[in-house]
Amino acid sequence: MKRRTLIISFSLHALLLVVVYVFQGMIFPYLRLFGFAPLLLPLVSTGVAVYEGRFTGGVTGLFAGILCDISFNEPVGLFTVLLTMLGLLVGAMADTFMARGFATYFICCAAVLAIAAMIQMFPLMSFVGVPPQSLMSTALWQTAYSLIFAFPIWFFVQALGRRAQRVSPSGRPL
Repeated sequence: MKRRTLIISFSLHALLLVVVYVFQGMIFPYLRLFGFAPLLLPLVSTGVAVYEGRFTGGVTGLFAGILCDISFNEPVGLFTVLLTMLGLLVGAMADTFMARGFATYFICCAAVLAIAAMIQMFPLMSFVGVPPQSLMSTALWQTAYSLIFAFPIWFFVQALGRRAQRVSPSGRPL
């Protein structure tokens, strides 16, 4: 029973990641707002970390990061390492002292998106010489546009989290 529950849980997480990846990579580039496209995969990995803890958050962050690295013209592994580490960190905080609710999820999403934007800006400021003001403006607009989608993604992530909580450590439904 435990093996079947694990396979179903893994499949549902993978399905959510693939659906969000398709929206992020194939639909939203054509629905830009002021020239900006949202970054959605970090919202999924952050939500899973908040509702299911560090292990599942880290694994989801790993796969979300791989998908982001495939999508973007970034240094190889940047999002893979970033989203894995942030999934582990947010999950550890949720396991120890953070409340599991929409407000926590939203704040963590904003922080993860801001960190991702800063890491993406660093090479442009350091090596290319792009002015920080224009990069900050871009980061703020992209973060704001991405946060609009935190609410719809929250419904799916919360449902996955509730499903995971209904199963006891022995793999039996509660």
